[in-house]
Amino acid sequence: MPLSYFAFTFQQFQDWAVIWLPIIFMGLIAVVLLALMRNMPRTKPQEIKPSSSDSIRWDDVAGVEEAKDELREVIEFLRDPERFKQLGAQVPKGILLHGPPGTGKTLLAKAVANESNAKFFAQSASSFVEMFAGLGASRIRRLFREARKQSPAIVFIDELDAVGATRGNDISGEKDQTLNQLLVELDGFGGQGEVVVIGASNLLDKLDPALLRPGRFDRQIFVTPPDLKGRKQILNVHTKGKPLEEGIDLELVARQTSGLTGADLANICNEAAILAGRERRLSIRTSDFQGALERVVAGMQSRRVITDHEKRVVAYHEAGHALCSELLPSVERVHRISIVPRGQALGYTLNLPEEDRYLKTKDELMDYLVVLLGGRVTEHLIFGQITTGASDDLRKVHEISRSMVTDYGMGSQMQSKQQPSSDYAMADATRRLLDEEQQYIADQAHRRALAMVTEHRPLLEALAKNLLVNEALERLDIDKLMAEHEGVQPHPARLEPLSGGTERRIAASEGYDPSRGN
Repeated sequence: MPLSYFAFTFQQFQDWAVIWLPIIFMGLIAVVLLALMRNMPRTKPQEIKPSSSDSIRWDDVAGVEEAKDELREVIEFLRDPERFKQLGAQVPKGILLHGPPGTGKTLLAKAVANESNAKFFAQSASSFVEMFAGLGASRIRRLFREARKQSPAIVFIDELDAVGATRGNDISGEKDQTLNQLLVELDGFGGQGEVVVIGASNLLDKLDPALLRPGRFDRQIFVTPPDLKGRKQILNVHTKGKPLEEGIDLELVARQTSGLTGADLANICNEAAILAGRERRLSIRTSDFQGALERVVAGMQSRRVITDHEKRVVAYHEAGHALCSELLPSVERVHRISIVPRGQALGYTLNLPEEDRYLKTKDELMDYLVVLLGGRVTEHLIFGQITTGASDDLRKVHEISRSMVTDYGMGSQMQSKQQPSSDYAMADATRRLLDEEQQYIADQAHRRALAMVTEHRPLLEALAKNLLVNEALERLDIDKLMAEHEGVQPHPARLEPLSGGTERRIAASEGYDPSRGN
């Protein structure tokens, strides 16, 4: 075949390129799109059947009795819907569980599904948010389609705020489109099978108002951290199957864990079992729970080596905190003092409440500021200088004193309204007044702490010296030192009124008589 047969003129090549290059380019684009579709992240909703090993029984959820009472009628409806339909009643389309992290919102949703013999479909709201337009809305449609096919069913959407935040703030519009599809699904499936949507969120105030209106999420259940009775029930649940030493007092552990959530308590039980296993024991002791509580609250023990001078500074710092805590009746009692580094702290004073409290008075907040500044004041009194060790204490003093003035109306001149720091319309004179009020509160607490540490110097020295020798002091050790130097200190019940009021208490600590006006 002659070579001239394959020869192209420039005009022929140009004609070929005009016809075929756009087709080739479009084909390449199609190949790239197909590759993207194949590699696109795919998430299927987690499906849990009542008979599966992942199902949660109603008795496995403890410490949230109010939320369980609200959810029982949902269980009854899914078990026997005809009984409610004869009365013209309809099950709430959506139930929103909100509250702090770790309080058991996911466990509640799983327990409702198990008790009602309904299929359980769970998916995180973050899986609906993708960079590809329309993918989130498509996943929501698929989730509800599968739930309708297998009704009665429960659809659980965790971390709802990831997709349910107020519309208009997303630049791309993808989150808004996904939320719109969720709103449509909540409105559209009411008559197409028994499907209940349960959402969980830690940020209720960030959710779109359209999501919270009646007809969508009809009920909003606040899941709170457990009280004393609830904490004891949670400890009983999580110690079931664990070999406990005879005579172990779980109620004592429950009293020492005020403010902790169910997840924290589960972690404490697990850490206690690990501590017993490390020592090759066959049962769990009370000391294991104490060590686990210390690890969860204060952090993991560090192996950092500090100098002898730093050790003395830390010992006197923590002794200052403990002294003020013991002498002020409104502050939680000291459970343990340690100069063994844990987490980021070189030492710590562990204060644990004796009862559940939900309100704080101005007197109690002022006393707590005194305790926070007790360590820094002691450093300056003993060593003549201050260190960076009080940075966390100063941060808390700033936050509490600022809140007292701006949020709680506890200043001397501004007592009848809130003054949020985010109010840009606030006058400069008002901001100056807020700063002066805050500085006055902090200075007042500093003077009280200095007077208290100076007056009780022998007790301070005794606490610090015992800390340097033993590295840790327990409650019994502290009681013994207090009895030797101060006598038996009365601790009134926290809910009883504290006698004297703020003025008389401050006057006593600063050494003047308020009746004389000096």
